[in-house]
Amino acid sequence: MRSRGKASKVISAIVLGAALVPGVSLALPKEGAEAPNARVEDADGRALQMSSLKGKPILIMYEDKDSAAQNQPLKDDLAKLGQGDKYKQKVAIAAIADVSSYDFWPAKGFVKDAIREESKKQKTTIYCDWDGSFRKAYGIRKGASNVILVGKDGRVLFAGSGALGTGDRKKLIELLGAQVEG
Repeated sequence: MRSRGKASKVISAIVLGAALVPGVSLALPKEGAEAPNARVEDADGRALQMSSLKGKPILIMYEDKDSAAQNQPLKDDLAKLGQGDKYKQKVAIAAIADVSSYDFWPAKGFVKDAIREESKKQKTTIYCDWDGSFRKAYGIRKGASNVILVGKDGRVLFAGSGALGTGDRKKLIELLGAQVEG
């Protein structure tokens, strides 16, 4: 019985310690919080700084190869919206792949080639988080599909991790629509 109590105290101390360490985030940004100004690169090394997109709503889709299918229903809904020019012109899409496990030679070259191909297939630029710094800045859960909507003012409107349910997908689409229409 004593060892359970000690283990519980140790776990609590680790969680509390991690929460107090600057730069360590345990959760996605809260709705209404200022979105972090993080940076990612495409497969050819062209940088994207989140602050450069301020003034447009930013839809961040952050996934790795194992979580890419988790939010397929949302992607299908977004594809329907993207058929018109209104959303294409007014919304910044930041599709970001967590490739931090492949930041070594020769794997990095193979991953860059695969990202280029997938970008062509999806008809959008897929950015790479090579060192996990974007994931850390946004408090993103590794191994899950993460969706974040940042408003025109740079504040987080929605943040979800894992497969989004129907209600969350509807909420996200409504918030996105309000940003585009408003």
